[in-house]
Amino acid sequence: MSSWRSWHRPLVLFAAAMAVMAVVSAVGLLADDRVLAGSAIWFKPFKFAVSFVVYALALAWMLTLVTRGRRVGWWAGTVVALSSLGEMAIITGQVIRGKRSHFNHATPFDETLFSTMAVTVVVLWTGTLVIAVLLLRARMADRAAAWAIRSGVLLALVGAGFGFLMTQPTPEQRAAGNLDTADVIGAHSVGVPDGGPSMPLTGWSTTGGDLRIPHFVGMHALQLLPLFLLALVALAPRFPRLREPGVRLRLVLVASGAYAAVVALVTWQALRGQPLIHPDGATLVAAALITAATAVCGYGVLRSTPVPLQADSDSVSDSADKELVA
Repeated sequence: MSSWRSWHRPLVLFAAAMAVMAVVSAVGLLADDRVLAGSAIWFKPFKFAVSFVVYALALAWMLTLVTRGRRVGWWAGTVVALSSLGEMAIITGQVIRGKRSHFNHATPFDETLFSTMAVTVVVLWTGTLVIAVLLLRARMADRAAAWAIRSGVLLALVGAGFGFLMTQPTPEQRAAGNLDTADVIGAHSVGVPDGGPSMPLTGWSTTGGDLRIPHFVGMHALQLLPLFLLALVALAPRFPRLREPGVRLRLVLVASGAYAAVVALVTWQALRGQPLIHPDGATLVAAALITAATAVCGYGVLRSTPVPLQADSDSVSDSADKELVA
């Protein structure tokens, strides 16, 4: 990977600030026993801070790969950092006040803060979209690296987009008919109220669907698909077939397709009001089909490509090293 000193500076500084915020939130979890919407009040800023650290660092590195429109990319990255910082400031401020940050329409001030957060999310999404377009246009020597990065950022955009679904009134809220005076409009959960029984660490609902799951899975394709390619490069000295750039490219394409299918699956599951840990028969069948298709395609890639007759184990990473681990 290129030296971190060449990474996008505002995003790196934002990631450092979020690392500090994660520590502060962890202390808050231990020292502050307040509970809000069924969860420890400092849990939300902790999760957001950790997520922002990995998201910002991934974008900061990817911007070093942009070959055309570098200035536009710098400004897009800066906009992402500033909008994300604004969102975290509101989340933390509401925690200090003991109020909900998301979906809060209890007072004009709370409603203004939530509306401001909605704007920051749109700005963040737009900035990431600009970076995605620049990466699609970038010239990268290694095609596997190019597809891992581009697929990751595009799936991250899809994942981020699920946040907009959460802001819409739920069927139950619409049925109540008091949207003009309701304190809360929108929800993470589907089919059950927010704040019910949840999974440890993630806080995802165990009694209904949860839109935070496709949101999380989609956004972190930004890191996981490039890491998958790094794993292939690392394994190449032991497995001769992985020394072929074409093999790594096809495996990345298989992984990208499988990841997109998983995002679609957990979205379908959440929208049906089904908890992640309690899948029904249809969900299990779909998961089995995705697993089988991925295994068959991966096996086909490895089986159909001949082992190079002369492979130098010291040069297995080819130009992928230049793109990902130089």
